Formats: sequence, structure tokens, C-alpha cells
Amino acid sequence: MEVVLLACAAFVVYAYAGYPLVLCVVARLFGRPVRQADITPSVTFVIAARNEASRIRAKIENTLALDYPLNLFEVIVASDCSDDGTDDIVREFAPQGVRLIAAPERLGKENAQSLAIRESAGEVLVFSDASTRLEPGGVKLIVRNFADPEIGCVSSVDRVVDAEGRPGGEGAYVRYEMWLRSLESRVGSVVGLSGSFFAARRDVCEPWPTDLPSDFNTLLNTLRRGLRGVSDPAAIGSYLDLADPAAEYARKVRTVSRGLSSLGRNVELLNPFAFGTAAWQLFSHKLCRWLVPFALAGVLATNLSMAWQSTGYAAVGVCQLLCYGVAAYGIRRGVELAGPLRLLTFFVLVNFSILNAWYNVLRGRRVVVWQPSRR
Repeated sequence: MEVVLLACAAFVVYAYAGYPLVLCVVARLFGRPVRQADITPSVTFVIAARNEASRIRAKIENTLALDYPLNLFEVIVASDCSDDGTDDIVREFAPQGVRLIAAPERLGKENAQSLAIRESAGEVLVFSDASTRLEPGGVKLIVRNFADPEIGCVSSVDRVVDAEGRPGGEGAYVRYEMWLRSLESRVGSVVGLSGSFFAARRDVCEPWPTDLPSDFNTLLNTLRRGLRGVSDPAAIGSYLDLADPAAEYARKVRTVSRGLSSLGRNVELLNPFAFGTAAWQLFSHKLCRWLVPFALAGVLATNLSMAWQSTGYAAVGVCQLLCYGVAAYGIRRGVELAGPLRLLTFFVLVNFSILNAWYNVLRGRRVVVWQPSRR
């Protein structure tokens, strides 16, 4: 039982600390810089929208204010059968060159994006959500990475704050993820893109399955072609933290469920003999992270089973139960916990959502239709 406990604990530590530590060492010894240059390829900027009447105007105005040559920049709003007046607001911007591609039926975000891609002309496709705000130089910064022929896609850096501008539980977790992506970029390739703001060469956007997450699928397409995906710390997408734990939980379940489905269809990318470092990174960051809840359960179960053997085991078991109890209270009651307790609550919420996602996938439940998070 001690061996099982230590093995499970070691797995959790590797997923969250060991893997980044190895990345730090490899990046220092064998780092692969990105050859950036100020280039201006033609760009199609695709905004995905589903019933975004309350914020689509601000998003379009933010997009039109981006510093990029107008003759090389087209804006398309991909509306997923919106019925709240979103499409009417978009049409108001037609004189400024904004095009509306409205899906005739609600088939999900990726379907709406695929319709926009068919109508687009840009060499580089940039994707963003209605809730994300970009800095004026955002597009110029993100496309400069494509001066390197090894780069197939580029992710922005997420900046998440609450209504008062403070980093929330999600914000702290996102900062950790962004740091991890920066390390992965220096070693080889990131294994995830920020769906709220990312860019890709046109050829890595094929195939574009409408039942898989476009950000993760674009990254997998990139790896399959032997190219790299990187994160650019200068390209920032800002959005509000989700104040409602239930909404955050539902978003995480949806995201992981779809990620598991994507990886299941591309499991050959985990073969290190064919994909080398990229396979190790994909395994360590994605699959190991999605297996952490089972390891945590193993730690708790074995710890409790040995609690009678010593006061040390008993104390650790009580601490674990207290941590889960506090997190459950915060999630259940929607209580705003402070400091480390807020991060603890988010960590537990994330891992419970992963278990829920595994349940959905094993039961054959698919998530295709998209409901944007209200922030």
C-alpha cells in the first residue's frame, strides 16, 4: 500500500511540478528559439459568436482598432445561428469591411468557424472569441512568429482577472499554464492553444472536424505535419474570470471531454518513435494531467487505509479530508475563499470536472453544441 501511495503521489507531482522541472533543464540545454520577424502576411480574423448581442459591438470595435495594414486584413464574424440580434449588429459594420457568415442551423462553434474558413482569403487565420480583448498590436505580434518556417500555429497568452482587476482562482491557474507553455515553446511545441486568441497557417487548419475543439485540433494538425506550435508572451488576450463556480465547472467538463475525444482520435501522436519530443510533451501535459484525479483518489484511498498504522498517516489523511471539505464547501456554496484556499478550491474543481469528463467520454456523450461562458 505504501508503494501504491508513493507511486500515486509521485505521479501527481510529476504532472504539475516534475514535468515543468524537466522542461526547464531541457530548455536551458537544448532550447529552440523562434526566428521572429516583422512580416505582414494577409490575415483573416475570425470571431466566433453565439448570441453575443451584449458584447459583439465592443469586440468588433476592438478588432477594427488593431494595428494591421487594412488591405491585408479581413474580419469575419462566424455566427452560430444567433437569434438575439447579434447578426443585425454585425451587419452595421459591413461598410467597414466586416463580413457576417451566419450558420443556417446551430451545429456548434467549429461548424461556424469552418463556414468562415471557406469564405476567407488570408494566408494566416486568426481566431478569437467575443469575450476577449486584444492590445492594438496583437495581430502584428502574433503573426511575426510565422517568419519561422517551423511554426505552424501560435497561441496568445491569457490574462484573466475578476471584476476588480484582481487575478482570480482561474487567473492563478492560467498564469501557471502560460508559464508552462513558455517552457514548452522553448523546448519544442506547446500542446494546447488559447481558443480565445490563436493564429495558424491556412494549411494546418485542414482537416477541420466540426465535432472537435478547433484550438486543440489545430495544434494536433501542426504536430502531425512535423511543425511546432508556440506561445508568444507579447500577444495577450484579456477576459474576465468566471465568478460562478458552477459555470466554471461546466466549462471545464466541456473542454476536457472534447480534449479527450480529440486525443482519442489522434492517439498515434503519443508515439515517441514517430513524433519525438512532441509525443512526450503531449503525454506529460495532457494525458498525465487528465489522469491526475485517479492518482489523487489513489493517494487518499491508500492513505486512509493505513491511517491506523501511525499518527503520521492519520494526520496526512485528516489534512486531505479537510482540504477536500473546504474546497467542496466553497464550490457548493459559491463562497469567495481567500488566498491559497481559493486556488485549492479551483484545483479540486478542475480535477472533479476531469472525472466528470471521463464519465461523459466513457458513456459516449459528445459535446458539440456550444454555449459561450458569460463573464
